[in-house]
Amino acid sequence: MPDSVVKRNIFLDFIKSESFGGIFLFVSAVWAMIYANSFLSTYYFELWHTQVGFQFGKTFIGFSLHQWIDDVLMAFFFLMVGLEIKREVLYGELCGFQKAAFPVIAALGGMLAPGIIYYSLNAGTNSAHGFGIPMATDIAFALGVILILGKRVPTSLKVFLVTLAVADDLGAIVVIAIFYSTNLQVGWLVGSGIILLVLALLNKIGVRSLWPYLLLGAILWLTTHSSGVHATIAAVALAFTIPIKVPQDKKLVYGFSQLVDNFKQTFDPHTYHANKPLEQNQRDILYALQSTTKSLQSPLEKLEHFLHPYGAYFIMPLFALANAGVHVGKEMHFGVDEILWGVVLGLVVGKPVGILGITFLAEKLHIAKRPEGVGWGQILGAGMLAGIGFTMSMFISNLAFNSQESMEVSKIAILLGSIISGVLGTLYLFVLGMFSKPKV
Repeated sequence: MPDSVVKRNIFLDFIKSESFGGIFLFVSAVWAMIYANSFLSTYYFELWHTQVGFQFGKTFIGFSLHQWIDDVLMAFFFLMVGLEIKREVLYGELCGFQKAAFPVIAALGGMLAPGIIYYSLNAGTNSAHGFGIPMATDIAFALGVILILGKRVPTSLKVFLVTLAVADDLGAIVVIAIFYSTNLQVGWLVGSGIILLVLALLNKIGVRSLWPYLLLGAILWLTTHSSGVHATIAAVALAFTIPIKVPQDKKLVYGFSQLVDNFKQTFDPHTYHANKPLEQNQRDILYALQSTTKSLQSPLEKLEHFLHPYGAYFIMPLFALANAGVHVGKEMHFGVDEILWGVVLGLVVGKPVGILGITFLAEKLHIAKRPEGVGWGQILGAGMLAGIGFTMSMFISNLAFNSQESMEVSKIAILLGSIISGVLGTLYLFVLGMFSKPKV
């Protein structure tokens, strides 16, 4: 099978799995809002403040349940994001200037415009620091919505949206590292740098076992957490040191091919029965194939494959359950500066305007070229769906505000802006699909 077809299949599998993950995210967010505004609300909020850890005399080592989710579990999510970014940059849709230019420029416009809208409305206030909230795109939700449209949306537009979201994630990580790190401790920061050098050296000398990377990664998380830089950045840095190259062993590849041929020779479709166990020699071949397949996988692919279901079906839904629950009552003050309008307008207006505007300018200046089969109307629709911020926006909201009131207003704004963006984007692309036959 040609390499291009293999990459395309991997990419489409990624799209499908992320889309299903979006369903779990949505259900978790809905349940969080129901709990937070029901007679169980007191128990809901008390649950996330429960301290979980170890007690040694008068010394407690641990975090609240909310911190375990936001700082520890989300580090695994960011590790997965970092692995995806590295793979896409080296061998995927972000590989090379020609392929990466258009979606990266789109992501840049989709971050700048919302940030400018938010900051212009909140300049000079205590809430100005929240400009990073409407910059983010939630890939799972956006692709979950676009999947509903089916064949009305060309595959090239789905690929564009995935690539844009990956570049957007990278941009969000940079924003978190630069603008949401506080009280930097130089000693711990130097320690993190030394560990990173050791990890890079392990990669350089060809260490392929994941355990040394993961053990040093845990120490890197501790030093980074103590340095004042948000610990999830350590997870991304760790991801960039995980080896991605596979052994160029012709004998191994030839042996894999021979095993496949041997299995074909032992398999007779005319005598095959679904309930009949395989013959011993067939089982032996399958075990050998399994072993060879693992040998041909890079450490990065193994770790990404292992983390993906946990990220999509456990970590992100749990994060949504812990963070989307906002009690909406008469005492809530929506007029805290211009947080509400800054986030909503940033997501609903800033995202599509920024993405369409900057990519249109980039093509006219011959800096980047649109993907084949994708029109400007569809770029606008993808920009609307990119306004679904949710997970990363919620995460940045937790970092941006110390005030509980400001945080709650921002989360209501994120939910409102994401819903509006999702509905508008879906309706727009649905109508657009009725009048144009997409190229698949």
